Amino acid sequence: MGRIPQNVLDLPLEERALMALRAAVKEAIAERLREGLPVYIWSEGRVVNLSARKMRAHSRPPSKRRTRNGRTL
Repeated sequence: MGRIPQNVLDLPLEERALMALRAAVKEAIAERLREGLPVYIWSEGRVVNLSARKMRAHSRPPSKRRTRNGRTL
């Protein structure tokens, strides 16, 4: 999650609740990934199993390739 605004208490309750929910989901997914357990999500009208291996593959930044002159692509 991004930074928490300094005026968070001035935000509407719905917006604060959404921020808290997003943070909780992000932490729950990270915990499942650390434990090597799958995450189940709803996608296109059905439940989909995302294995920890697939999640790790998608969360890694693409590897940097170097050209012959040593520059990074």
